[in-house]
Amino acid sequence: MFDATIYAARRAQAMRSVGTGVIVLPGNDLLGMNYKANEYPFRQDGSFLYFTGLDTPSLCLWLDCESGEEVLCGPEPDLMHTIWSGPAPSLGELAERAGVARHGSAVGVQELCRKAMGNGREVHYLPPYQGDGVLRLARFLGRTPGEIEAGFSQRLIEAMVELRSLKDETEVEEIRRAVAVSADMYAELMACCRPGVSEMELYGRLQGLILSRGSREAFPMILSRRGEVLHNHTHDQILRQGDLLLVDSGVCSPRGYASDITRTLPVGGAFTPWQRDIYEIVLHAQAVGIASMAPGIPFLDCHLAAAKVMVEGLSALGLMRGKPEVVVAAGAHALFCPHGLGHMLGLDVHDMESLGEDNVGYDQEFRRSGQFGLSGLRMARRLRPGFVVTVEPGIYFIPDLIRLWREQGRQTEFIDYDALEPYLDFGGIRIEDDVLVTETGVDVLSATIPKTVAELEDRMAQ
Repeated sequence: MFDATIYAARRAQAMRSVGTGVIVLPGNDLLGMNYKANEYPFRQDGSFLYFTGLDTPSLCLWLDCESGEEVLCGPEPDLMHTIWSGPAPSLGELAERAGVARHGSAVGVQELCRKAMGNGREVHYLPPYQGDGVLRLARFLGRTPGEIEAGFSQRLIEAMVELRSLKDETEVEEIRRAVAVSADMYAELMACCRPGVSEMELYGRLQGLILSRGSREAFPMILSRRGEVLHNHTHDQILRQGDLLLVDSGVCSPRGYASDITRTLPVGGAFTPWQRDIYEIVLHAQAVGIASMAPGIPFLDCHLAAAKVMVEGLSALGLMRGKPEVVVAAGAHALFCPHGLGHMLGLDVHDMESLGEDNVGYDQEFRRSGQFGLSGLRMARRLRPGFVVTVEPGIYFIPDLIRLWREQGRQTEFIDYDALEPYLDFGGIRIEDDVLVTETGVDVLSATIPKTVAELEDRMAQ
């Protein structure tokens, strides 16, 4: 945990921002795999963690925006808990660690909420994303699950996004700690990525390294020779000479902050000429996207700048044609990159996505596009110092998508479908780094993880 004063200051700012009524912030509970006592590894809600630092299940924070009163509610560990799971801090001890003055029983939050509603006060809560969370709030507030899912507080969302978007030095240091574990993981991967090795073996090696560092995954790892499948979580392939292995992974720091790094490696240690050509385009697009970032610059502009680089590179290979700005405006490049340039990073790998991407990455100035590809841009708003954002361009050759567009005659003025035929089994390439926006520019937090062609081939040769 950070010092309790940090959490107290965050709670005070949230209450000031919301202004009136009360705030209810349930933490996450344990979830059963196949019966109640056989649980999935516990993962705390990011917002609850942000305001308390407590990585303990079944807790709930109650805040009175007008009086400033704070109450931590939850169960007291009993003898059976001690027998099965070992000694645990009392609720009072947890409240003291978080700097919360009062604590009460698990049913106490229901009593507090009913009393507030009886006095005509508004109860603010965030959108729940787990079924158990919906049911807990329904019990607290005496509403149906459907009413709970529709009745979240937009005012609290806006206050939360404003607070959590801006990372202070202590938070950035946590992300750096997560990136350091990722760096070790990718060093291990580069040493083991060779023909004949199974994806599952590599996945197991990396899981072991992550756990040995006292860390855990921030999200299920993507490790696949079929990089054209954007979120490919299967690990059932054997690596072959000449394959590309795409690995998109992240780990958690001791206080829960995430890294999110992608590297694409040549199996066997050397890129083929075709692979090198595409890889250099993606690398250049990422460099331009990062170079475009600065306080006050819309992230949308960074996305479009990277897209134009990809069009230029693919046109030089004879796969596309036309003026890059016209091609990008038409959305033709999305055949090769149907996702956005990046997203916020913090306590959640897609930071605060449970609050709604449009609340986090968009605002009154920027509205989400309906155009294929651009609609997948998670972040468009102007950058501010303290934002930590991923930058992850990619080029993918997705056979089903290519065939569909060709059959429909889409974007034929910009795409040479005949020239694409030899690339249908190419796969995909993505390169991703974590970038802090500073007062004067940016700081690439993951810059030490090799990514140029020369760096990768040299490291893998060793």
